Amino acid sequence: MASKAGAKKVKEVVEKRLEPAKLGILLFIAAEMMFFAGLISAFLVFRFSPAPWPPEGQPRLPITMTAINTALLILSAFTFYKALAVLRRGKRGMYLFLLVVTFLLGIQFLVIQGNEWMKMVQFGLSVHANPYGGFFYGLVGLHGMHVFCGVLALLWVLVRSLMGAYNAQKNLGVDICLTYWFFVVGLWPILFGLIYF
Repeated sequence: MASKAGAKKVKEVVEKRLEPAKLGILLFIAAEMMFFAGLISAFLVFRFSPAPWPPEGQPRLPITMTAINTALLILSAFTFYKALAVLRRGKRGMYLFLLVVTFLLGIQFLVIQGNEWMKMVQFGLSVHANPYGGFFYGLVGLHGMHVFCGVLALLWVLVRSLMGAYNAQKNLGVDICLTYWFFVVGLWPILFGLIYF
């Protein structure tokens, strides 16, 4: 009887063990968080220095459109979360639908951000003109690059899903992609609040 209880306990521990791939993405995200924390710290030094911020003659950032874009990105985290939840319940059709919606919301975020960047360049906001432009393009651009990588990962997961690679029991790749997407989505409201207000 004792051996059965011991075997059951070992099985529970093995089932709860963190997959190496999941640990890898968590370590990568931790490193990225430290990287962005350093950039944000440097930004805050300039932001709260005695010099006026933004500098005279620089365009105001498009808060309203970016707020709408932020809401779309946050919505994408919800649709992705729901996609994995329904996949785990075996609802493949709804999973694929929600995954496509998430992918399209990610693309939409990038398109709107790119459009806003082009407007800022036309209004004269330059990356080389002053720290204001440098931090805007640096922080927003790095985040955009991370979103782009997330969209590529979503596309990969979507293609593999259409090929039948994931199901209710086998969905680690979807889970890893979701973890990265949560990081990308969670970082953006912080950057939006710091840079745009």
